[in-house]
Amino acid sequence: MFEVGFSELVLLSIIGLLVLGPERLPKVARTLGGITRKARSSWLNLKRSIEEEIRAEELKAPLKKFQDEIKSAIADVDTKVDSARKIVADLDHPVTSMQKPVPPTKPTPIPTADGK
Repeated sequence: MFEVGFSELVLLSIIGLLVLGPERLPKVARTLGGITRKARSSWLNLKRSIEEEIRAEELKAPLKKFQDEIKSAIADVDTKVDSARKIVADLDHPVTSMQKPVPPTKPTPIPTADGK
């Protein structure tokens, strides 16, 4: 914003006194002071609101990362639980033989001395 020093205030007061007169100058000064106070208050409220939003955004990033880690851990646990359920289900219904039955074979004849 702009800076107003003491000498500028004195100069503005003299000009205001000459233009407005001694009766209206205090009323105008009070009105200007009230407007300035309201403008400053509004500016500070806006500034505070923007700073709070920035802080909230800064806090959201770690929370989002934590949420993603939790979702990943839950998915990992779900896959492990599903595999454990499958193992338990297989134990409830055991397979009698893990291999295919071997068909019986014919005994091979023993060759005799004459080659038959």
